[in-house]
Amino acid sequence: MKTSTKFLASAVAAVAILFGTQVKAQTTSDSPWRLGIGVEGIAPVGKLHDASNIGIGGTARLQYGADKGLAYTLTSGYYNLFPKGNSGLSSAGIVPVKVGIKAYFVDKFYFGAEAGAGFETTGLNKNTKLLLSPGLGYSNHSWDVGARYENFSGQSNNYGFAALRVAYGFGL
Repeated sequence: MKTSTKFLASAVAAVAILFGTQVKAQTTSDSPWRLGIGVEGIAPVGKLHDASNIGIGGTARLQYGADKGLAYTLTSGYYNLFPKGNSGLSSAGIVPVKVGIKAYFVDKFYFGAEAGAGFETTGLNKNTKLLLSPGLGYSNHSWDVGARYENFSGQSNNYGFAALRVAYGFGL
């Protein structure tokens, strides 16, 4: 089985398990602070697609609900991009650190925008890139599902990827 097929099957199984279970808390929090832990499926595009077909990531997002329609975010984690079959390259790692906003335009649907730095953890240069990331998503009391594009630029080597994030969140 191809690596991308295995990854897709694993991602579908993980989403089915996450949505098929219910967790009931003993108390509910009225705090504007929330923490979300997510898994990310990554599809490299442009120049990055020449070296990698697929990636996976894990992120934590701290969110502060400023009012009913706006939240501020701080996101960090790790992205791992797997090399193409016979490219001779090793996997690439990136640690993103982003601040952003989530603006709700319809009940539970939001537009997100984040900016920050992407710290490359592999390669000869291990550069720090400017990271810009627009996206759309859906969130309820426990779940946050979002799609976005991430652009990394700097040092005359720009690249990007599309990503899907599925996260479980809880009040602090």
